[in-house]
Amino acid sequence: MGAYSIVTTTVDSQEAADAVIARVLDEKLAACVQAFPATSHYVWEGERRSEAETLLQMKIKTSDWDAVCDAIKDVHPYETPQILRIAIEAGHAPYLQWINDVTR
Repeated sequence: MGAYSIVTTTVDSQEAADAVIARVLDEKLAACVQAFPATSHYVWEGERRSEAETLLQMKIKTSDWDAVCDAIKDVHPYETPQILRIAIEAGHAPYLQWINDVTR
């Protein structure tokens, strides 16, 4: 087995979440995408803001990082989207094998 990561991004609508989810799953770039409601508090263009968002968490092979990042950017509605890769240090071996088996 190789290296695995979790990729996170946030979006502002169900339509945007569906677009990201469809893209990474259809292209076999992610094995699983979990969606969570979130409230983001941030500063943008000098103004403090607070917005309802959906946090997407994707399980990927680390070797697919560049393709995952590009796929998200292609469909993401934000000018500067949060796209973060977090390395999985350890995990349940059968689960990691499943990620390997269902992605490209």
